[in-house]
Amino acid sequence: MKAKGLRAIYPGSFDPITNGHLDILDRSLALFSEVTLVVAGTVTKNPLLSPEERVALIRKVIGGRKNIKVDRWPGLIMEYARMHKYNAVIRGLRAASDFEHEFMMASMNKQINPNVETLFMMTAQNLFFVSSTMIKDIFNFGGDISPYVPPCVMRHLKMRKNQ
Repeated sequence: MKAKGLRAIYPGSFDPITNGHLDILDRSLALFSEVTLVVAGTVTKNPLLSPEERVALIRKVIGGRKNIKVDRWPGLIMEYARMHKYNAVIRGLRAASDFEHEFMMASMNKQINPNVETLFMMTAQNLFFVSSTMIKDIFNFGGDISPYVPPCVMRHLKMRKNQ
């Protein structure tokens, strides 16, 4: 059941966006009137794609889906939520190992902005092992990532590699 008027952000590095991210996004749309994917600034990860490339790819991937926005934000996600009046943050969980980190982040986020709830969603069983980091590693070593990313992401990465 969709909660009318409730809007959520789905932040992440999305480097690159995967079918696991899309699974969480599509299920989030059943709950919220609007979901904004926020390409978040991160200083701890070694990016494969620039933030601009990630935003462009996400826009291409979501194409005809309704009630989705894409944005980029280099700062604290809770500040973004406060500025844009969002009600919730969506966080995907793949395995139990994700939970501790996500729980700590959600707890800190609640301290920063107590008006925003964090919703944890488990990724689909057939995608729980997929992460952007793993996808980058497999791709960089010449492996086939096509089952785990949308076709336009695969094309973009191949084109980029051949440049």
